Amino acid sequence: MLIDPFKRKISYIRISVTDRCDFRCTYCMPEKMQFLPKKDLLTLEELERLGNVFIDLGVKKLRITGGEPLVRKDIMNLFKGIGKRIGNGLEELTLTTNGSQLEDYADELFEIGVRRINISLDTLEKNKFKLITRLGNFEKVMRGIMRAKKAGMKVKINTVALKGVNDMEIIKLVKWCGENQFNLTFIEVMPMGEIGEKRINQFMPLTEVKELLGSHFTLNNDPMKTGGPATYMHCEETKQKIGFITPLTHNFCESCNRVRITCTGNMYMCLGQEDKEDLKKPLRESKNDNVLKDVIYKAILRKPKGHDFVIDREEKEKHVPRHMSVTGG
Repeated sequence: MLIDPFKRKISYIRISVTDRCDFRCTYCMPEKMQFLPKKDLLTLEELERLGNVFIDLGVKKLRITGGEPLVRKDIMNLFKGIGKRIGNGLEELTLTTNGSQLEDYADELFEIGVRRINISLDTLEKNKFKLITRLGNFEKVMRGIMRAKKAGMKVKINTVALKGVNDMEIIKLVKWCGENQFNLTFIEVMPMGEIGEKRINQFMPLTEVKELLGSHFTLNNDPMKTGGPATYMHCEETKQKIGFITPLTHNFCESCNRVRITCTGNMYMCLGQEDKEDLKKPLRESKNDNVLKDVIYKAILRKPKGHDFVIDREEKEKHVPRHMSVTGG
């Protein structure tokens, strides 16, 4: 079992398989994003080995992320490989996606063992979707979401609250998710990477979202705890859970149970800090998994108590220099 200096058990990892994405969301990356050369990425075989090592170390939940994970060539081979560990050390294999490729992959993912999926969707309006994603095809994403639902997956929609952009759709999103039996999580913008503008201009605190929801629905605190960043409320009218991830208005780190692995093999012990451990080197220098495990054990002992994200009009924005797509969403 991996235990950090604050006695938190690390039972969840997020593995990014690519920094590439077929969208260019305005709060995530610049329009002309420079992606990593393919030679810098771990191979799918290396990613599978890494996943298996973490499962051996007590990780129970593994999430595949990106960029957009489903744009990586032959990505289903990785899902199939790690999927073999479900029920054999691994309790859950899942992913976060923008939905663009789900129409093609949802059925196969379910067959492999993926039962829950997080889909990023910030608007239900076609023109606004194009404005936010720059390159996204709204109809294709919606077909993908419904294909995942039909396949039997539990769908959770992740929505970034964007001031002046989708704030007037908050109620509509809740009702739509309720009608489709999707859970919904609202997220504050995270200061990660340069995007060409100040995020304070996009930032909508989720305290405002809660106030808006409270004026339309009956919300009660939900006791569900996942060890993750979200707090939850239950909406009586729609019978759904609504999550809130608040990196700026409330530090969410006290029960953090996760680490993130980049597509280049760097392990970040904290999303909002720059300390990392290079796992590519031991992966490639030794076939002995115990060498890799020893590196991981020592790195976990450096996991900090929390992040220090800041967005303030009066101060220079303090953002993490790497983009979210590099770390894994």
